[in-house]
Amino acid sequence: MDYQKRIERLSNLLRTEELEALAVLPGPNLFYLTGLSFHLMERPVVGLFSASAPPRLILPEFEKPKAEAAAVALELFSYGEQEGASLSAFQAALSRMPADGRAVAVEPLRARFHELGLLQAASPHTRFVTGASLLASLRMAKDSAELAAIRRAIEIAQRAMDQTVPLIRLGMTEHELASELNVQLLRAGSEPEIPFSPIVATGPNSAHPHAVPGDRRLGAGELLVLDWGATASGYISDLTRTFAVGEISQELAEVHRVVGQANAAGRAAVGPGVRCGEVDRAARAVIASAGYGEFFLHRTGHGIGLEAHEPPFIRDGEPTVLEPGMTFTIEPGIYLAGRGGVRIEDNVVVTAEGSSSLTSSPRELKVVG
Repeated sequence: MDYQKRIERLSNLLRTEELEALAVLPGPNLFYLTGLSFHLMERPVVGLFSASAPPRLILPEFEKPKAEAAAVALELFSYGEQEGASLSAFQAALSRMPADGRAVAVEPLRARFHELGLLQAASPHTRFVTGASLLASLRMAKDSAELAAIRRAIEIAQRAMDQTVPLIRLGMTEHELASELNVQLLRAGSEPEIPFSPIVATGPNSAHPHAVPGDRRLGAGELLVLDWGATASGYISDLTRTFAVGEISQELAEVHRVVGQANAAGRAAVGPGVRCGEVDRAARAVIASAGYGEFFLHRTGHGIGLEAHEPPFIRDGEPTVLEPGMTFTIEPGIYLAGRGGVRIEDNVVVTAEGSSSLTSSPRELKVVG
């Protein structure tokens, strides 16, 4: 990963947006810019990236060796364990902030009251604003190294599912199946920090898009939804397949067929220059025309990369225009309360000519158990 090139791109974006700096916390954005990983904890860690100064990193003293070994040069402002020591480090790091009214962007989804309060106390004349659009512009289009990592994460996830499916049995609980899937993900090569806990939902529970595996046992004649992913070099995959536990009703089989068609329509609609909302409409129209429109409860997809949910978002009315390198899910679903649900989720990438499905697991209805 070329971290210096990413920092240079960020500097150009800051100039374009007339922002002084971007403040990021431990997590995907700091990792994206430096390759460094820290815990989000009571000891604050904040990276400051400016168009007019070298990157700065505020961190506890004991984390300095890690930062000194980073792939990019960072000006370090460390602090000890004494009460109030972190504020002094923040003040030193922000001492060169201009008083000309230029704002500092802060990543909005990870910044806490803790870090924002220290930033404001250290530089009371500075205006702090959200950096959401800045970060989206920086990270939405993936480079070749990122795409290679995502492909590895997909290969691992698909291999894990191939090893899990033969182990599915009538009477096993959702929790038991989720545990087995977790084991297979690690055996297949996923990094220990998998992107999210697998969703394993059977029978009526499969009608809940974000069901949590519990003690319900797999029963004959029911649908089984498995939503899982793996991590490789920090990048993730996110797939969903729906299975039949034994023989299911004609209606549930029809629902699966319709969702499969919607998935195909969504994938076919992807291409450079297409707005995200158009992709959502393509998938949603198939489900609506089959009479199940009110049972499609969520957006058609979301971006994937260092996070399981990141821009672009494939939803109705979303104006973002797709560009080559953007990676996201296509995951239409139908959810019939009390009876069951179906979701089929693939990971796609926008190419110069159109799009490519990165996932290849069979989408046809498979009988298990």
